[in-house]
Amino acid sequence: MTGLSYSLHPPELLDEVHGFYCRFVAFPSPHAAVACTLWVAHTHVMDAWESTPRLAFLSPEPGSGKSRALEITELLVPRPVAAINVTPAYLFRKVADPEGRPTILHDEVDTVFGPKVRRDVEETRGLLNAGHRKGAVTGRCRVVGKTVETEEIEAYCAVALAGLGDLPDTVASRAVIIPMRRRAPDERVESFRRRDHGSAGQTLGQRLTEWTSKIAEQLARARPLMPEGVEDRAADVWEPLIAIADAAGGEWPRLARDAASYFVAEARETPATLGVRLLSDIRAAFGESEQMTTSDLLYVLNDLEEAPWGDLRGKPVDSRRLARMLKPYGASPRDIRTERSVAKGYKREDLWDAWKRYLSPLTPEGATSATSATNGPQMHPERSNVAAVADVADFGRSRVNVCCERTHEGLAPFPLPEEAR
Repeated sequence: MTGLSYSLHPPELLDEVHGFYCRFVAFPSPHAAVACTLWVAHTHVMDAWESTPRLAFLSPEPGSGKSRALEITELLVPRPVAAINVTPAYLFRKVADPEGRPTILHDEVDTVFGPKVRRDVEETRGLLNAGHRKGAVTGRCRVVGKTVETEEIEAYCAVALAGLGDLPDTVASRAVIIPMRRRAPDERVESFRRRDHGSAGQTLGQRLTEWTSKIAEQLARARPLMPEGVEDRAADVWEPLIAIADAAGGEWPRLARDAASYFVAEARETPATLGVRLLSDIRAAFGESEQMTTSDLLYVLNDLEEAPWGDLRGKPVDSRRLARMLKPYGASPRDIRTERSVAKGYKREDLWDAWKRYLSPLTPEGATSATSATNGPQMHPERSNVAAVADVADFGRSRVNVCCERTHEGLAPFPLPEEAR
C-alpha cells in the first residue's frame, strides 16, 4: 500500500476501528468489540502468525445482528471473499492465490456445520476446519486425461463466520465466539448503508495494512505474555490478538488481556457434555463420603431436579448404563464393604483423577454443581470466573459507551477511569 499518506498512531487507529464497529453493531459485551477490532487488525499481517483464530458471530435466533457484523468486518479486512453461494473449488483457489491470502467471510454457516451436512458443502467444511494453522493443506484428487492425480492446496487463511446455533468443538475451540442477540428497545446503533459508509471502513482497512506492514517482523517475533488461565489452545487463539495490542500500545495491551480472560472464562461456563455433567453430579452426591454403593448413587442421581438421569432416553439411568458412562474416565464399580454387607459401588479414589481433570476445583465452601463443570481444570479455585472479570467488565462497558456516544464526531476516546490508573 505504498503512496498512502495517513498518519499512523496505532492506539488511535485501533480506537477508530473500534468506534466504527460500535456505530453499527450492538455488541453483547464491551470485550466483544475489543476482540473484533484486534481480529480485524491481525488479518492484515497473516504471515506473522503460526495460527489464526476464527471469528464467529452466532445467535439462537435470526435478526440478531450477525450479518451486519459480518458486513462491517468485510470492509475492514484485506481481500474479503464472501463464501456463501460459492463453490468449494473457487474457495480453494482463492486461498491459494499467489496475489495474497483472502479473508473468508461465511454467512449462514449453520448450513455447513448443521446436523445434516450436504455433500456439496463437505469440502468447504474441511477447509474451514483445517485452515487455522499455517502450513495446513487440503488434499484433493483431480483427473488429468485418464490419470487421477493428487494435489495439496494451501488452506491457511483468516475466516469470519456468522450463523445460527453452535459450532462443532473442532472449530469453536479455535474461535473467538461473539454471542449476538437481538437489540433491546433501549439499544441504539446507526443505520448502515454501504454506499454511505463503505469508503470510511475501507480507508480504515488500508490504514491497518500500512501500519501492520511496518511491524510485520516485530509481530512474527512476538511472544506476548498471556493472562493467567489463558493457556494451551486458548493461548493459540489469543496470541495474535494480544501481539497486535502490544504493538499498538496505549490502553490496548490491557484491554486485549481483559478480553482474553473474559472469553476464556465464558467458554468454561458453557454447558458440559453429558459425561462431564455426570462426573460433576457424582462428586456432589459423594460430598465427604469415601465410597457409595451403586444403588445409593443411582437413587441420588435419579432424584436430582433438572438433571437428565431420571429420564435418559425414556428411562432412568441404571447400574449398567452408569458403569458404561464412567468407564472412559477410568472409573469402574467394585466390591465395597458397608456396615451390613458387601455391595457393588464406587470409591472416591477411583473417581478423583477424573474429577481433577474434567471439573472445576471445589469452592472453599465445598459447593459444586454440574454448572461448574468444565472441559479442564481452572487456574483460580478460590475465585469464580464471574468475580475474576467483574471489574474488567465495568471498565470495558464505560469505554464502549463513551466510544459509541462520540463516534459521530469521528472520535473514539477511551479515557482511563481514575480508579484504574
